[in-house]
Formats: sequence, C-alpha cells, structure tokens
Amino acid sequence: MMTLLKNALVPSAAAFAATVLLGACAGAQEDSAPPASDTSEQESSEFNDADVVFAQMMIPHHEQATAMAELAQSRAGDEVRALAEDIEAEQGPEIEQMNALLESWGNEPMEGMDHGGMAGVMSEEQMAELEAAEGDEFDTMFLEMMIEHHEGAIDMAQTQLVEGTNPEARALAEDIIDAQRAEIELMNEMLGSGAGDQEGDDDESPSEEGHDGH
Repeated sequence: MMTLLKNALVPSAAAFAATVLLGACAGAQEDSAPPASDTSEQESSEFNDADVVFAQMMIPHHEQATAMAELAQSRAGDEVRALAEDIEAEQGPEIEQMNALLESWGNEPMEGMDHGGMAGVMSEEQMAELEAAEGDEFDTMFLEMMIEHHEGAIDMAQTQLVEGTNPEARALAEDIIDAQRAEIELMNEMLGSGAGDQEGDDDESPSEEGHDGH
C-alpha cells in the first residue's frame, strides 16, 4: 500500500517542481527586460558631436525663420500671412524640442554666435530690407528669402541624417526635410501665380526691383 502511494506522489511532485521552475524562469525574463521608459531614456542619451551641432545650429536658424514670420503679421497679404503663421507654429515647438535635447545631453545653445555663414541664413542687411518692405514687395521678398532659408535647413537636416546617431534628432531632421520641401513647393507656386498681389491694389503692379539674390 505504501509503495502504491509513493508511486502516485512522484508524478505530482515532478509536475509541481516543473511549474515552479517555469515560473522562476518567466520571472527572471521579466526582470531582465528593461521598462519601456528606460529604453526611451537610453535612446535619448545616445548622441554624438553631429547631433549636438545639429541642434545648436538649427535653433538660431529656426529663430530667424520665426522672426521673419512675425514680420509678416503686419506687412504681408492674406496668403503669405497664413503661410507665415504655419511656419511659426511649426518651428516654435521644434526649437523647444532641440533645447530639451541639448539639456538632456548636458549641452547648451550657442548664444551670441555669428551665424552669418550658415546655409540659408539672411544677413542683417537683408533682414532690415525685409522689415522695411510692405505689401506686394514684402510678400515677394519674404517668399524668395524663405525658400532660400528652407533650402539651407534641408541641407543641415540631411547632414544630420548622415552623421547623427540620436534617434529623436534624426526623426526631427526627417520631419524638417518633409515639411520644408512641401513649403518650398508651395512658395514657388505662390510666386509663380502672383500670390503676393494684395486685394484692393489693382492699380499697383508687384515690385520686381531689389530682390535679386534672395
């Protein structure tokens, strides 16, 4: 009788041990897998010098674009003003994102740096000329300058995709390329269709002078 009882208990004990072992292995696997938040933080901490330069240079580049967009609020026609609002709404949050990236990397924006040689950046003289313009003249000048400005930003973003390693910075570079290419296409269409013409100014023709090189 004891032998039969002992034989009946052996399979049950073996099954119980197997269940405990499987549970321990599953628990070990769960413990070894990093939480999603930790993975995200690890990705944001992965960066190189190209990532830092991209953020440090693109911040003032975007800041000039938003300054140009702000000028449009009181000087541009309806279409150009609406475009300027879109540019400002798009690039303002991107500036904040790049500042946050730099902070997470232990770096700071490049304050007081001369950005005159940066691709697509307008000179002080060009910005003063834009600020002095109004109506059709402003619209044409704004569109021509912003196309050049966007082309410079795209060049910088493409460099980031080649040289940068940070996933968030690379994703931002892709967004900049996509958005600004679309806006360049729109601005070229606006220039070709005479979108700078102001309503109610039928007696005046759009100014074509003084914009070569923008």
